[in-house]
Amino acid sequence: MQEWILTQTGGAPEAAEVRREMAQAEGNAASSREWESLLAENAPLAFRVARGVLRNDADAQDVAQEALLRAYYRFAGLRERSRFRAWLVRISFRIALDRLRAVKRRHAREAQWACENSRSAPHQGETAEFQRQFDRAMDELPEKQRLVLFLAAMEGHTLEEVSLLLAVPIGTVKSRLFFARKTLAEKLRCFVNPTVNR
Repeated sequence: MQEWILTQTGGAPEAAEVRREMAQAEGNAASSREWESLLAENAPLAFRVARGVLRNDADAQDVAQEALLRAYYRFAGLRERSRFRAWLVRISFRIALDRLRAVKRRHAREAQWACENSRSAPHQGETAEFQRQFDRAMDELPEKQRLVLFLAAMEGHTLEEVSLLLAVPIGTVKSRLFFARKTLAEKLRCFVNPTVNR
């Protein structure tokens, strides 16, 4: 009786390759689950940051989608997953600034249209005028001051959270917030007790 001894050439290296592929598939699945969890928690923030810079919902949605797409493709390279939120804010902010520069003329046309519509509503009177002046004053703020004002005053983040989200020192956040508020107050002072004479 003859016995056949079956040997597989390269058996150990092939088994190691299979183990590596299985480990990589498990790592990809874990990374995918982590991405989905972070996405569910932070996706609205990308829109809010873009909206704070662009002041236009449609453009902000486009920017948020682009920011999330870039974050998805670069997620594997993110070393500190705990900094995902701040990373996403920076991506959204930079894309929004790029978009703002690219659509300056379109933005001016929309602002003109909104201004004409607010004037055509006589029953709104002073409120419409204040809103128009407020929007103009917000648009005239430097982007960095507008983002800090938006995150701190309108979104309700603490100064420490804004500092972490933007990856800037807290002193810089305080300074930008102070100057943004001061500029707004100067531009809107005619709406504060306009009938009181001293």
